[in-house]
Amino acid sequence: MKAVRSLVRLGRQRSRGGSGDEEEKILKDADHNDHPIRGDMSRPPSACSTISDNETTCSLSTNVKAKRYKSETVNSTPAELKAQDFQVCITIIEARQLAGLNMDPVVCVQVGDQKKYTSVKESTNCPYYNEYFVFDFHMAPAMLFDKIITLTVLQSRNILRSNKVLGSFKLDVATVWSQPEHQFYHKWALLTDPDDITGGPKGYLKCDICVVGKGDAIKAPLRNDKDEDDIEGADPEGNLLLPDGVPAERQRAKFIVRVYRADGLPKINSSLMANVKKAFTGDSRDYVDPYVQVSFAGLSGRTSVKKNTACPTWNEQIIFTEMFPPLCQRVKIQVRDNDAVNDTVVGTHFLDLTTVSNDGDKGSPESYGYLPTFGPAYVFLYGSTRDGAVMDEHASLNAGLGEGIAYRGRILLSVRCQISDQLDVAPSEVAVENILSIQESNYGKSEEFLLFVSVLEATMIEKRVSDKPVSFELSIGNAGNSLDGCSTTRPSSDEESDGDSGPESVIAETSMWQSTTPPAKPMTNDKVYYFLPFWDDKPCLYVRSFFQDHRRRLYNSNVINAIAAKLEEGLSEVLSLLEEEDGSPERRLKEVMEELMTGCGHYLSLARAYTSNASGARTKLDKERMRLCQKEIDHLGSSARHTKALVTRHSLRERYKTAHSYLVKLRGLIEDPQHSLPDVFLWMISGGKRVAYQRLPARCLLYSPVDEERGKHCGVTQTVFLKLPGRKSSGPGGWSIQAKLNVYMWLGLMKHKKNLVPGIPKGYELSYEIRNIERSLTLPPVSLHYTQKQTFQLRAHMYQARSLIASDNSGLSDPFARVIIGEHCRITQVIDETLSPTWDEMLVLDDILVYGTKEEIKEEPPMVVIEIFDQDNVGKSEFIGRTLARPHVKLREELYERPHLEWHDLFRGTDHAGELLATFELLQFQDGEEGGDVVPVPQAKEHHGGDAGPILPVPRGIRPTLAKYRLEVLFWGLRDLKRIHLLTVDRPRVDVEVAGHIIQSAVLISARKNPNFTNPVKYIDLELPEQELYCPPITIRVVDCRSFGRFTLVGTHIISSLHRYMWTPVTKRDREATLRNSLAQQLQLGMEDNGVPNNTNSLVPNNVHGGHVGIPGGGGGGRVIYRKETERSPLLQKDTIITIDYGSGAVSKLVAVTKKEKSEANKRRKQSLDFEEEDEENRDWWTKYFASLEAVALQQQEDRNARERGDNAEGEQNQHQDGQKGDQNQDRKKHNTFKATSTAAKLAARLSPKTQRRKHKANIAVVKVIPGELETEFGGFREWLHTFELYRGKKTGDELEDEGRVVGKFKGSLKLYRWPLPKDIDDTTITGGDPQYGFFQGLPSNDPIHVLVRVYVVRACDLHPMDLNGKADPYIVVQLGGKKVSDKENYISKQLNPVFGKCFEVEATFPQDSMLTVQVLDWDLVGSDDMIGETKLDLENRFYSRHRATCGLANRYETRSGYNQWRDPMKPTQILARLCKEGRLDGPHYGPGKVRIASKTFTVQSDDEHDPNRGRFLVSEEQLALAVLHRWEEVPRVGARLVPEHIETRPIYNPDKPGIEQGKVEMWVDMFPMDMPLPGPPLDVTPRKPKSYELRIVIWNTDDVVLEDDAFFTGEKMSDIYVKGWLKGPEDTQCTDIHYRSLTGEGNFNWRFVFPFEYLVAEEKIVISRKESLFSWDETECKIPARLELQVWDADHFSADDFLGAITLDLNRFPRGAKNSKMCTLNMLKTDGTVPMVNIFKQRRVKGWWPFYIKKENEEMELTGKVEAEIHLLTKDEAEKIPAGLGRSEPDPLEKPNRPDASFMWFLNPLKSIRYIIWHNYKWAIIKLLVFFALTIFFVLFFYSVPGFTVKKILGA
Repeated sequence: MKAVRSLVRLGRQRSRGGSGDEEEKILKDADHNDHPIRGDMSRPPSACSTISDNETTCSLSTNVKAKRYKSETVNSTPAELKAQDFQVCITIIEARQLAGLNMDPVVCVQVGDQKKYTSVKESTNCPYYNEYFVFDFHMAPAMLFDKIITLTVLQSRNILRSNKVLGSFKLDVATVWSQPEHQFYHKWALLTDPDDITGGPKGYLKCDICVVGKGDAIKAPLRNDKDEDDIEGADPEGNLLLPDGVPAERQRAKFIVRVYRADGLPKINSSLMANVKKAFTGDSRDYVDPYVQVSFAGLSGRTSVKKNTACPTWNEQIIFTEMFPPLCQRVKIQVRDNDAVNDTVVGTHFLDLTTVSNDGDKGSPESYGYLPTFGPAYVFLYGSTRDGAVMDEHASLNAGLGEGIAYRGRILLSVRCQISDQLDVAPSEVAVENILSIQESNYGKSEEFLLFVSVLEATMIEKRVSDKPVSFELSIGNAGNSLDGCSTTRPSSDEESDGDSGPESVIAETSMWQSTTPPAKPMTNDKVYYFLPFWDDKPCLYVRSFFQDHRRRLYNSNVINAIAAKLEEGLSEVLSLLEEEDGSPERRLKEVMEELMTGCGHYLSLARAYTSNASGARTKLDKERMRLCQKEIDHLGSSARHTKALVTRHSLRERYKTAHSYLVKLRGLIEDPQHSLPDVFLWMISGGKRVAYQRLPARCLLYSPVDEERGKHCGVTQTVFLKLPGRKSSGPGGWSIQAKLNVYMWLGLMKHKKNLVPGIPKGYELSYEIRNIERSLTLPPVSLHYTQKQTFQLRAHMYQARSLIASDNSGLSDPFARVIIGEHCRITQVIDETLSPTWDEMLVLDDILVYGTKEEIKEEPPMVVIEIFDQDNVGKSEFIGRTLARPHVKLREELYERPHLEWHDLFRGTDHAGELLATFELLQFQDGEEGGDVVPVPQAKEHHGGDAGPILPVPRGIRPTLAKYRLEVLFWGLRDLKRIHLLTVDRPRVDVEVAGHIIQSAVLISARKNPNFTNPVKYIDLELPEQELYCPPITIRVVDCRSFGRFTLVGTHIISSLHRYMWTPVTKRDREATLRNSLAQQLQLGMEDNGVPNNTNSLVPNNVHGGHVGIPGGGGGGRVIYRKETERSPLLQKDTIITIDYGSGAVSKLVAVTKKEKSEANKRRKQSLDFEEEDEENRDWWTKYFASLEAVALQQQEDRNARERGDNAEGEQNQHQDGQKGDQNQDRKKHNTFKATSTAAKLAARLSPKTQRRKHKANIAVVKVIPGELETEFGGFREWLHTFELYRGKKTGDELEDEGRVVGKFKGSLKLYRWPLPKDIDDTTITGGDPQYGFFQGLPSNDPIHVLVRVYVVRACDLHPMDLNGKADPYIVVQLGGKKVSDKENYISKQLNPVFGKCFEVEATFPQDSMLTVQVLDWDLVGSDDMIGETKLDLENRFYSRHRATCGLANRYETRSGYNQWRDPMKPTQILARLCKEGRLDGPHYGPGKVRIASKTFTVQSDDEHDPNRGRFLVSEEQLALAVLHRWEEVPRVGARLVPEHIETRPIYNPDKPGIEQGKVEMWVDMFPMDMPLPGPPLDVTPRKPKSYELRIVIWNTDDVVLEDDAFFTGEKMSDIYVKGWLKGPEDTQCTDIHYRSLTGEGNFNWRFVFPFEYLVAEEKIVISRKESLFSWDETECKIPARLELQVWDADHFSADDFLGAITLDLNRFPRGAKNSKMCTLNMLKTDGTVPMVNIFKQRRVKGWWPFYIKKENEEMELTGKVEAEIHLLTKDEAEKIPAGLGRSEPDPLEKPNRPDASFMWFLNPLKSIRYIIWHNYKWAIIKLLVFFALTIFFVLFFYSVPGFTVKKILGA
């Protein structure tokens, strides 16, 4: 909520600067204590029990000049305390690069405490899920935004072992909410393992996350099913799921929260157990046992518990380890009371990390970012009152839900963040450690503060508290809290008992404070409101207390706030001048920018002066924040200078937006996250109980010697409304004001106390205390005695009110107004049964006593409060709304000025309750003189009995002047009337009332048979105020005429603003003036453009969603493409050029051309046909559909590029040029020619990686895909037929109940215009007629008509899951009037994105059956089927619309049957002739290549600019007529854009969850009147059946496979290789045989895999139908990408096989195989476009080598092998003709591979093993060994025998 500035909303008439505009704010705040949330729900503020937003004071400083403000609070949606419906929708699409090999991943999605799981995908580390989850919440936004979304990928294991976490990702809901459209779309979440900090990324998870509140549409970019693997998907790193500004590389960081001490905690232990314990043990110790719990990013840690103390000291730190920057921004700090049963919350504080850190300006070299840092500083806790009742009704306030109503203590803490570079970071559990205490005086000197309040007036006190004496209590912190505030114990140690613990350690001595007024019994004059009889003596309150002196923080905030308030005020004036045509907004905007520059300069001089002599007692955050504020404001000042220089009339709105962005930036700087002083509480106490309060931020009351630094409510008189505490203040209980106080407030240091005197309203006696206020020991006065007072007369001119809230069951009210000033109150007469009462009454209140001097009263008059009530015969009057007004004061000696009536906004709580037209005068008469020059009191118009006296009308000079008007009403019919008093409404009549005049429709004879009126148009001449501002509202009432002359009110509709229905005709003089202006402008522009006039109407296509750009490529069957560029010379009649793109169907229509030209044309056509994938016969409606989606995707991409280009261009222009030329260039850019656009489109197509797929499909006709409802494109088809909802019953403020107030609808229209019409009128009615004969002439007849309706439902997407398995079984039901068509037998099992492809034909009669309902239901085997959602279409408005929404116009006219067959029974020429006849136009006249209609000629031109025959083609009349129909809006007088052939995307809603989208349905409706020729058969949109294919893969060889095992005997490296592959999933796996003992990594297989599969060509998905489980009732169809997975493994016999490597081939786009093994490298897997790609569906047969790889820890790929394979794709028929066996079996067997002898199983052939294993490897070693043995034996024998032999020889034996 914004500052008090927007409170006194004094009228829209008052001259600028002369009046006050703060009432709406006051009122709202007076009645409501909550935060508006959905205005900017981006993130709840850093708050202590939701801090009071520091601006939400319901106070009003009456000396602030009130300006005119748009009320921002009117639309403020329910507060953050109020529970609302939300959905968190998460789609898990796929995961990639998961850390690990061959795993079975499953994803767990957790939001808060709810968990959901995807299915398990087996044997893959890049699983594809595409599963959608919806989490429903009904809670307060503040609670929802703190919920953490956790995405965890788990390794699925068996039942006995729990799943293993692979990686997770965390963010909070608030981060998603703060994104554009509240969503992340197709983003990659980077997974990390919380326990493995150094491990780096563990993979990527692609997902969509969005948060949907009530009324939000899920605006997903238009889905194209082929886009799953598009540009975004290619590189996860480039498209991470992170908010803007967060770097992709995130590091680990420690977030350290240090908790030092707390004091001032509530002393009473309120738990039930404590009371029982007291009763039994007599233990009367009643302090809490506090501990602090800190929660962040889903983790929480807590300090130790301190027993039985209100001033605990902890000195502990809690450490969280989380990624930095974190995606969870709020730290929740909670002080809790430890208890055996249930820990109670003492107080809660939320710290938003975004407010205590800054990421700096990346562009500037001198960056001023800083890490999160906070304190050490005290945080003040607020919550419920401190009385400690057992059943505390405000306990929720302690948990931070809603505005705290009492101070609950403070806690000293600090937060800092350390980025962790070292690797030994603790895993992510929370650590708690002890730390040293700190010296608080280092962080702030303790000073004594004085808070002074003088209560000048206490009025409007509620009757219920009037029977007991009432007093008011003032407190800041615990100081001044006399009922339940003080802790009577002092802190235990001396060092802590410095002045800082002042409020808590002080016993309530009179010397310290006088915090309550003397109790007094309220009095009353009228028994409605009571007041305290202060009379001449005004009580004063003061509180002295000690706090750390951090005023500088508040001063800084105040200066910035003052700059922001001034800027906001200026911008609102600029906006109001913008709305008035004759204002001079550019001059005012320049002044506002000048003021901003001055303000920024002044701030900088103050800030620099402070920083140069700053003392040391500042925290790091103080210094960093000061630097940040200086930098930002310096930057703002220079930006404002730049903006001021660029302000021109043309660029004004752009510059206004820029200036508004400055305001947003300033507002973000105002609040300091470190608290300085506690908020001030003002309580009303009755009979010893607290009954009502107001909470005021100390910042607004703080005194400073420097004016700019002073709080805006310091030293001024202000109005404060007291409200009920807690939840009582929301809802009907909080609508009434508890008390209205007029107070003077001042807060400052004791040493500055002399400065509190000057602002007190003068006229009092100078008492001793005031005279000696400068003396240090003097205390402020206890009361002020006023001697000066003035007597006034108040005249309240109450003219009328409009748009009041309905308070009776009839849907109307009996309103009267109560005018209150001071203790005086008067009421107006009661006007029965209306929501727009005209009282025309002057109330005179005499003897209004105002204290003070005349000058001050003139400057700050007392506020007038106006309350509107509904008179009830029984019981109390019901409150409708309230507003405040500042009266015009006329003092005795002044001249009288006549006041003007002004509109004042009424509020009831936060709801806008209507507007009041009134003005107020406070008159002081001369003694003994009655009037002087004052308007005399008029004659009484009537006299009512009783005390009220005569009723005086508003005097003549003040009431509005009247003029003659004519009101023309079209009574078309009534729809959907509900029963009234249990009887059906059968004879209704409509009354239209304005200013007391009534037009009545005819009475319907039987509403059931024909709910349309027979005589539809009626008019009435009446007198209305000349100024539109004062025009009374129009009331539409429907009455049921029953038997015996009884009339029953059915319902009413109030039109409060007549602006929509006012018509000001254009005269000839006006038209000539505009022509002169436009000519002058053109001359100026022509000179700027070097005198080159641009007269052509260049044409581009209108067949693409969201824009007008054609699809690149040639051909096309007579498709029409067009767009009009701004006509530069409206006086010169030009032919309008139409372009026709000739398609195959148009060839026969061409005139003969020469042979050479023909051959060239044929060559071109042949080239384009070369790219065609499908022949004309093979095309069906789905071809057209997918081509359209592709066109949309291309268009969106192009728009993005154009936007980026535009931004750059505009940026440069802004630097150098005046804005006017910039706008001209923008305009030219917007309307670029077709050639430029198509070139851009072609370029985009060529660069897109899907070029292979989409090459030149331009010959396919397309249909416009609308991302929303058709009504939004065509203004709801309300050109002349409006629908007014009729209301009955009370408006309670509860949205659900209020929706039930609608009792029917009135269809019709109104026109109000000055009568008689001007003579030289040059204008026509909507049908092109002359307005003199009535505005609604020439409309179609509203007699009943029979119509054939065809409803085509294409598909639904993102349906809400209805079954326990997270899926639904949807089917369609179509209802029209009493007819219902159900398609239950064709339900689609377990699908959230079902493709229906159905056409439903229904015959209907308008108007009875005009509302078409399309429902999506969920089929259930047992029980009734649940509705997922429904959408409603008003067919009648479409049928009668000028936009011809009966049957969309195709882009081409094709006669022959086929996918693009002409659907309409009327040909284009017939449609054109009929439109001309209805519009009374001359034509159409067809010539060669041209058509003339009235004075406008359309000329045909060939599409190809370089075509030599350009313009020589003759086109059929049908094509010409169709081209003109697409340009029908250019036809003068009766032109309107006609509905093209389209598919609309309608959101569906469930009545049980109003406003929350439950999915979307793509559909369209055709309507054909039965009295015309009937159309042909309906289009066949039946979903395509998947085509059956067979994929044959022959694995020939492998090479360079890594060797995993060691040889059994030799330790040599080898592998037992085999290859496995699958297409549909691991359950579909096929394996080759094993090539044993490969020593080189070579493997020979000659093995064939055969995979039959069903394939959808258009979507490029494989369709699998299977039962999900044993208990499934039917098969579920799911679609998966066509990816072939090949893996190479090492077989092991006694342990699990080893995974060696894998490759995934996308069958639509995979790298061409290498010719040989050497050329096969990892470079083949590059995705940068350098590698040639193959589509197997086109190539059919491919052979080559592909690499196997694995991902290493650092994400690098490692080559682990190569495979030679042949991939062959056959259709099912081809496969049956040429059968082939699996593996090497028949038929068509493959040869056995020629494997080396070594590849065998060693334990089966032991001899072979010896031969191959031992001999093969150790042959030479064995030979050497044998030789060695032989030699050894030889020598041994030799030496053994030599001695004997020698002896023998010697002896001669």
